[in-house]
Amino acid sequence: MGSRNKSSNGKVRYAVVGLGHIAQVAVLPAFKNAKNSILTGLVSASTEKLRKLAKKYKVDNTWSYDEYDECLKSGEVDAVYIALPNDMHREYTVRAARAGIHILCEKPLAVTARDCQLMINEAEKNGVKLMTAYRLHTEETNLRAIEIVTSGKIGEPKYFNSCFSFEVTDPDNIRLKKKRGGGTLYDIGVYCLNAARYIFQAEPIEVFAASANSGKKLFREIDESTSVVLRFPEDRLATFTTSFGAGDADYYEVVGTKGSLRVEPAFEYVGELSFKLKVGEKEQEKTFAARDQFGAEITYFSDCILHGKEPEPSGVEGLIDVQIVEALYKSAKSGKPVKLPNFPKKLRPSLRQQIKLPPVKKPEVIKAESPHD
Repeated sequence: MGSRNKSSNGKVRYAVVGLGHIAQVAVLPAFKNAKNSILTGLVSASTEKLRKLAKKYKVDNTWSYDEYDECLKSGEVDAVYIALPNDMHREYTVRAARAGIHILCEKPLAVTARDCQLMINEAEKNGVKLMTAYRLHTEETNLRAIEIVTSGKIGEPKYFNSCFSFEVTDPDNIRLKKKRGGGTLYDIGVYCLNAARYIFQAEPIEVFAASANSGKKLFREIDESTSVVLRFPEDRLATFTTSFGAGDADYYEVVGTKGSLRVEPAFEYVGELSFKLKVGEKEQEKTFAARDQFGAEITYFSDCILHGKEPEPSGVEGLIDVQIVEALYKSAKSGKPVKLPNFPKKLRPSLRQQIKLPPVKKPEVIKAESPHD
């Protein structure tokens, strides 16, 4: 496991770093389902959160951000789940790697491709595993969609389209702060982008983007909405739109020479997901029960640690998405298409990674903002 840490009954011991909304409603409850993992530490700037959440989840070890190095050297953790603001991912990942601690880091992996590469380098140098927290890579609906498209059921896939949006109304929401890694593409665009890549089983070669702002002060630092065109090899196109100023939308559709597949909802972690498959005159609809997607990704990462396997999605998966996001914002600013470099070949998600766990009940949240506020 960790380079010098003791184990706990064959389970990987985690400290969750950052106790914001996603950590409280999804990550902390997920350890109940992740049978090969155990929550042994919490890290936060809030003494109230540390006190109340440690009591709720029966966690003995708590540290402030200033005490993070003590957490890493305590001998009480093998891995960290980093649920911090985007601009803090690099620092806390690098520090963990240098201490011999494995890292499961929320997406986007970092704000810049340079930071992502540094994180990957430090993990490799120190012999620890780094996984980008793409929970949908263990989720049945999306993995079934990949299987359907790659099987040829809809013929040769030609184009992909997606929308992901919700209204952000709180001017203090961190998603609206450019210096903190805010913006629609970093926050929700990575879902659409990552889906296009795993549906086509390929990397885009050229991108174009256009951003729009309605003039609200709320969006003075970041894009309110952005629409994207991705050109893939073999004359395939992917388009998607993300927005913090529109109503709820959450779907993607891929159309081939024989039919189409629409997944809606596609990206949510609460509730059922479903798809509609159309081939010729035949239609098939399938709904998938709500699952604990966070428990699944933690279980998967712990399995990689325990059995010495390279995780998919790796740090490279997160790096590629951030490289593309940077190119998209460059295109939106210049009004011109941007060509992309050749990306390294890598593993793709498949049904082999599917993990089904029962949903968790949403707990009471302590001083944490919702994404929609």
